[in-house]
Amino acid sequence: MTVESNRLWNRTFILCVFNNLFLFTYYFALLAVLPIYIMKDLGGTVEQAGWALTLFLISSIAIRPFSGLIIQKIGKRLSFRGSEFFFVLFALSYLWIDSMWSLLLIRFLHGIWFSVLTTVAVPIANDFIPEHRKGEGMGYYVMSTNLGVVFGPLLALTVIQFASFSTLFVVLSGLMAIGLIFCLCINVKDSPKNVEQVQSKKINLHDIIETKAIPVGFVALLTAFAYSSVMSFITAYSEVKHLLAYTGIFFIVFAVSMILVRPLVGRMYDRKGPSSVIYPSFIFFAIGLVIVSFLSNQWVMWGSAIFIGIGYGSLFPCLQTIAIQSVSKERMGHSISTFFTLFDLGLAVGSIIMGLFIAWMGFQMTYMICALIVLFTLLFYKVMVAPALVKN
Repeated sequence: MTVESNRLWNRTFILCVFNNLFLFTYYFALLAVLPIYIMKDLGGTVEQAGWALTLFLISSIAIRPFSGLIIQKIGKRLSFRGSEFFFVLFALSYLWIDSMWSLLLIRFLHGIWFSVLTTVAVPIANDFIPEHRKGEGMGYYVMSTNLGVVFGPLLALTVIQFASFSTLFVVLSGLMAIGLIFCLCINVKDSPKNVEQVQSKKINLHDIIETKAIPVGFVALLTAFAYSSVMSFITAYSEVKHLLAYTGIFFIVFAVSMILVRPLVGRMYDRKGPSSVIYPSFIFFAIGLVIVSFLSNQWVMWGSAIFIGIGYGSLFPCLQTIAIQSVSKERMGHSISTFFTLFDLGLAVGSIIMGLFIAWMGFQMTYMICALIVLFTLLFYKVMVAPALVKN
């Protein structure tokens, strides 16, 4: 194991966390402002804005199952640095967009490198977390992803208030360039390939999917399915309730709640096991969805953010850590790619289904249904995932 010391916050782990923070700050910044850019600067429609967002996700999901195989074939070091370099290159290419078609092409290609980069970055960060603090360390790492949800839109919306979209693209590209520097400073060591890996030339299902990660990946899929109601529609819900001005604070409260419980959650995971954290996290998440279903004022909105931040904010890093710890180091890339493929599918399909639910039965009933889905997911975890953790 490549750990500089027994300290969790060693130099390399800090670089991994900030690299991930910059990546997801960039990702969520573009997610927030691309529709505005398309309609204002490119003269596009709402439907075209939807395609620009969807194409990135489509290419990311399409390549995700093969990301583990790519990492296995060319190694973590080259996969990490190569995918980060091309991601930065495509970030710069937004400066030369002159039509809707060029944007759609760039979004599709950009999603490919995002998929490889986010898959390889996780096992690399895991290598620099002390063995006895895996749950706590991975929790902090994933927290940097969730902080991007807050910092990204905040940065993007602030810049476009005072400058052009070109200026925003320069700022975001600069942020990713710093991330690339951090990436190059991380001393990634590849695991030696075994004889079977070297001799194998045919691609089979085992090269693409890690079966051990499927149960926890399906839990992540259902969790993401429920969370898509918050990620995709909380802004629309708050607008209907005339609370749009308070939505930014919702995400800040979400992030603060997640950060405050993170040390406790990480220590509980490492000392008492994953289920000691996961069961109460499901309950908190479900309560948060029930509260938001009765949205009537900003205090209800912010109260729901506390429960969702503690619940969902604790669930995702725990589930991801289980996926990592369920396999050998050589299969870690495959496990993460399988986990993220299912998680991304949950978000993508969830966003579509939740939109249909909202149109059919309204926001309140949709969020109540999501709370029931979370409780069902808890039962699925108890039956399909928890027993295997006890055996291990």
